[in-house]
Amino acid sequence: MTEEKLQDQQALEQALIDQALIDQENELEELVLTESIVSATGLNQNSLQIGIKGDPSLRETSLERKKYESPVDKVMDALIVNMEDLLLKRSIYRIFIGFNSGEVHTYSIFDPLRNEIHAAEKLADKAYMSRHFPELEFEDKIQAMRDIYDGIINSRVFDKVPGYWKKIFLKRHDSWGPMTREEIHTVISTLKIMRSLPDFYLRNITICIVQNMIRMQFNCDGTQIISAENYQKFIEDNMPV
Repeated sequence: MTEEKLQDQQALEQALIDQALIDQENELEELVLTESIVSATGLNQNSLQIGIKGDPSLRETSLERKKYESPVDKVMDALIVNMEDLLLKRSIYRIFIGFNSGEVHTYSIFDPLRNEIHAAEKLADKAYMSRHFPELEFEDKIQAMRDIYDGIINSRVFDKVPGYWKKIFLKRHDSWGPMTREEIHTVISTLKIMRSLPDFYLRNITICIVQNMIRMQFNCDGTQIISAENYQKFIEDNMPV
């Protein structure tokens, strides 16, 4: 075999190896984005709403269990106002409200790797809110989220991430948009009616601006995970007029 043919053969073999690696990376990327219930990029277009059945014993007895007024129900009106304030005018980008337990988990962009837990009754108090949560314009909070991810991309540790994960991360970063003000208001404004439903009422809810997602659990132990843009349709399809 001449040297030229040998070089062509080697180039062909290398091209086949490179293509195999690309195919493998693409396959891994696809698996990561489709295997989990909610992937790194959130809910995909084919899964704008996901329902998860919980404990069968809770589902079967949900209509037999008496509903009691929780501490959260007693301060619901003030709490709803303050929850919207947290998401629109302060540093919080994610909240969890446990209506039965009375606990509220908050996640702040000023300390994104930790969460705080507050009593719902205290979060109904304006003075408590002002002490614990700095005011921050919604646009500034969104820019801070972008800055945080920019910092990750430019960090040395990001170089250690597998190639397919880098592609996922960068695509998500380039196309990312937060939950809008209007979507946040729509979600918050429905909490009271969902909590007061006679049969399958709301037990807890998580609202995440970053992932554009709402996760709800009901007294029947069922879970609904819904994209913010599909939330209004969920309400129209499932809530009484």
